[in-house]
Amino acid sequence: MADDQNLPQDDNLTDPAADVAGEMTDETTPETDASASGTELTDLKDKYLRLAAEFENYKRRTSKERIDLFKSANQELMAVLLPVLDDLDRARHHTQTTDDAGTVREAFDIIQNKLGKTLEQKGLTPMNAVGTAFDPELHEAITQIPAPSEDMKGKIVDEVEKGYYLGDKVLRHAKVVLGQ
Repeated sequence: MADDQNLPQDDNLTDPAADVAGEMTDETTPETDASASGTELTDLKDKYLRLAAEFENYKRRTSKERIDLFKSANQELMAVLLPVLDDLDRARHHTQTTDDAGTVREAFDIIQNKLGKTLEQKGLTPMNAVGTAFDPELHEAITQIPAPSEDMKGKIVDEVEKGYYLGDKVLRHAKVVLGQ
């Protein structure tokens, strides 16, 4: 270490760290550099504020579009269900005076079929659970009873409440009774 301190200095050697790109040259003075960087700073702040305002407008616009989409989806479904509601009113009006249970049952069967077809057109499909293996992602077990036959053990014996798919997703799980 003592030898390092006593080495002669060469005046022709330059510090490589001093030759850095973008270094201030003798042509610019600190005052002009400060005003140029101040202008650049205000330009960057202005760009930032404009970008932030544009993003806020985008969020507001997409939120409004999403709300409108949900409203129009409900409106479309309600418009499709109105004829079924009309049929229910007509059936109620025409079966008020009859004592024939068969006529009332027939009117409701026709309306149920029409409602089922309308909902199927919108992507609603019922699950067929009776006789299939229990799947906890599709079914909700209510209770277990002794299986009526050996092949029904561990399978669904009865369906208390029907399950439905909307497209590929489960809309409502089927409530079922399992065979032991």
